[in-house]
Amino acid sequence: MFYKKTELESGVTVITERMEAVRSVSLGIWFKVGSRDETDANQGISHFMEHMMFKGTNKRDALKISQDFESIGAEQNAFTSKEYTCYYARFVDDKLLKIMDILGDMVTSSVFDQKAIDSEREVVIEEIARSEDTPDDYVFELFSREAYPTHSLGRPIIGTREVVGAFNHGDCILYRDNHYHSGNCTVVAAGNVDHDELVALCAEHLSKMPSGTINKRDAVIEKDRGKYAFMTKDTEQAHIVYGMPGLALGEDDRFAGSILDTALGGGMSSRLFQEVREKRGLAYAIYSTTMPYVGAGQFITYAGTRPGNIEKVLSIINKEFKTVLDVGITENELERIREYVVGLFVLSTESTSQRMLRLGKSAISGTEMLSLDELIEKYRSVTLEDVNRVAKRVLSQAPTIAIISPKTQQELEQTITALL
Repeated sequence: MFYKKTELESGVTVITERMEAVRSVSLGIWFKVGSRDETDANQGISHFMEHMMFKGTNKRDALKISQDFESIGAEQNAFTSKEYTCYYARFVDDKLLKIMDILGDMVTSSVFDQKAIDSEREVVIEEIARSEDTPDDYVFELFSREAYPTHSLGRPIIGTREVVGAFNHGDCILYRDNHYHSGNCTVVAAGNVDHDELVALCAEHLSKMPSGTINKRDAVIEKDRGKYAFMTKDTEQAHIVYGMPGLALGEDDRFAGSILDTALGGGMSSRLFQEVREKRGLAYAIYSTTMPYVGAGQFITYAGTRPGNIEKVLSIINKEFKTVLDVGITENELERIREYVVGLFVLSTESTSQRMLRLGKSAISGTEMLSLDELIEKYRSVTLEDVNRVAKRVLSQAPTIAIISPKTQQELEQTITALL
């Protein structure tokens, strides 16, 4: 086993992967809670809680938290996704005790002072405004809303001005009590770390965490998926997301799906990059990627192009998808892409941060944790038949298209209706 795992009596899970050749450690305290667990009435609170955990405890105010991290030369941050939240730090290996003291204090004893909440609400509202002013990011929010119109996966992680602007002390306490408990908590560390030492520190510094059972995830059945979503905005480029339901997190076919994704738009030799950018100069950025969740997933392509080229770019995407559906990818593509994917993965594993993130995502979502050698074997076992089978399953579906551009909704509807 390439990792060690212990479940404390409290229910907190501790996982470590030792890397003796380094002097650093990357450690994350993960909670299985994200925007997927919210309602219309509290959307955005998972992300807001992430902010508030840095704003003061009974032992430290916000400044002291920052000073304590910096005084030991540690990098710290946090992130919220649709399905989990993580508080993490990267530090020199002899600072483990201090890191657990700080992070443990934050996640168990934050006070959620109302003055700090009032101030941080404005910070997050500014973050929402920045997101709306960044169309190459915001177009993904448009897409998600149309892809999951009746499910919480379609909501923006960051929330809305109206809801975030009303959060108060009681909301934070209630959300922490409901979700920040031992059953939802996994501590993951990668680097020069001693497993037994971390287990003992977790038992001590997370002892205040209440008990609870892990959040459940159900399969997503979205019958009302939309066809398109448009936003008219004065931009130099049109930002396009073209997607359809893909593979869910942990599916056996995910390795074949990764190769399909890379063949279509995952590198400089990919079909879409070559056809759209290299041969025709229609875009600077074009790529395909997957967005897997527990019980759901999306296969998406993004392109940024001048507004007058929207129809051309969409036509090429359609054509390339149809070619893969009708003919499949080639044996040469499979061999080249397989080694490309393996190479990128191996290079990423030299980072303690990437190893911690990989283990954490698998552990918190309940998917299989595979070693480097096991993952390489999974990729190298993918056959042409596997990739083409996944292509037929995914690419045969009608797309959902989101576009932000200066064009009106009527103009774009006419373009897409004629195209599809």
